[in-house]
Amino acid sequence: MRRDWYVVDATGKTLGRLATQLAMRLRGKHKPEYTPHVDTGDHIIVLNAGKIRVTGDKLKDKMYYWHTGAIGGIKSKSLERCWPSTRSAPSSSR
Repeated sequence: MRRDWYVVDATGKTLGRLATQLAMRLRGKHKPEYTPHVDTGDHIIVLNAGKIRVTGDKLKDKMYYWHTGAIGGIKSKSLERCWPSTRSAPSSSR
């Protein structure tokens, strides 16, 4: 099985649309010889991931949840808080 390398520039691309396209390539669903139990995916390098774009109010409204394992240990963060503080938050367009 031949695995190709793809370099993707994420500058100005929408977060969700880029994620679905990359997931399809990682699974290998774009290839005619795709089989669910065989790893036919490609290698991907994403450049400028800090310059992705989110639409609407997702910076404040999109929540990520995880559980600590303790009783009542559900935690959450907004996309804005998950973004590393060393970089600016992704640009939001309406």
